[in-house]
Amino acid sequence: MKAAIVTIGDEILIGQIIDTNSGFIAKSLDKIGVEIWEMLSVSDDKQHILDTFKELQNKVDLVIITGGLGPTKDDVTKKTFCDYFEDKLVVDEAVLKHVTQLIEGFFKRKITQINKDQALVPSRCTVLHNQVGTAPGMWMQKENTVFVSLPGVPFEMKYLIESEVIPKVVKEFNRPYIIHKTILTYGQGESMVAERIEDWENSLPGFIKLAYLPAPGRVRLRLTARGKDKEVLGKTIDSYVASLSAIINDIIVGFEEDETIEVLLGKKLKEQQKTIATAESCTGGQIAVSLSSVAGASAYFKGSVVSYAAETKINVLGISEKLINEHSVVSAEVAKAMAENVKRLLNTDYALATTGNAGPTKGDEKAELGSVFIALATPNEVVVEEFNFGQPREKVIDRATIKSLEMLKKEIFKNVL
Repeated sequence: MKAAIVTIGDEILIGQIIDTNSGFIAKSLDKIGVEIWEMLSVSDDKQHILDTFKELQNKVDLVIITGGLGPTKDDVTKKTFCDYFEDKLVVDEAVLKHVTQLIEGFFKRKITQINKDQALVPSRCTVLHNQVGTAPGMWMQKENTVFVSLPGVPFEMKYLIESEVIPKVVKEFNRPYIIHKTILTYGQGESMVAERIEDWENSLPGFIKLAYLPAPGRVRLRLTARGKDKEVLGKTIDSYVASLSAIINDIIVGFEEDETIEVLLGKKLKEQQKTIATAESCTGGQIAVSLSSVAGASAYFKGSVVSYAAETKINVLGISEKLINEHSVVSAEVAKAMAENVKRLLNTDYALATTGNAGPTKGDEKAELGSVFIALATPNEVVVEEFNFGQPREKVIDRATIKSLEMLKKEIFKNVL
């Protein structure tokens, strides 16, 4: 089964907003065995939308469209749907009742005609009830392709995908199983990893595909198996993961199952009832941003001191000025003291600290450009590692952030991996 995702809106095309809807939809469909064939972004132009629909007609089984369902004149999706399906707009009484309750009951204002028009839908469509907004979803079929239109507001789209679209797709389509397994590696580039596993990759059966997903400082290896027998797929992919682990065990730092490293860390810290804090210099709070991006992070992430300047390290973290003068700000000794002091300051079980010379110029620092010291304080010890992440500046910061999280993950998962 193949699907296409179409986002509608000039604001996406000019870069005014970032399209996050497509990624969410793609992941949701992939989990139920629907292959994403194509992703498109088109303008708020009726003819452009119609041409896109015609192009996808019978090419894919399912088209998910987001955007253009608002009450203003630039929202043209509903009218375009009517033109494409040779239908007309009618008032859906259930939608009108919901919109009225939302506007007058929740927002406490009189409903307007523009609000009422949200209840207009093509007469032959299956209405997908939007409990969290005013724009309903629409499900219509033409020949061999189902077209589903959803609002572009992310939280409304997510509600409809999870509550309406996915259950309906599962019920009405015969789908294969899709199983993913992602291996996280660190320390070697994509080409070197590929060379090491070439024979293993060549031995993969036709129903298993390998994708390389490189990022600064790491490479993710994603295995994807497709087929009709879920048990066979699972056993086969697990056996290949085991044989791969034997080949590159020295660079494997973990496994990812549709979850980011931040989510995995959060789950494990909560499970162990442990807490963490960060003291950041060269990463400027990026580790803290990563940790706090997960819902419920307050259960384990206690805070951060972004001690970018030397005086902040001294006055807030309590680092000895003598220590800094003896070893310089970018040193293992200062990184160690930062981790120890923020751990004590915020009373946590773990602490991460970074100090380095991200560039773009060397300045007065003795450390080479790209040099970073990362310290991890655990309940029992403080481990400090030195890296040189090269240039440019953004690459250094990203790699230092990723490596810090991976050092933490390796520590708290060391009895699991």
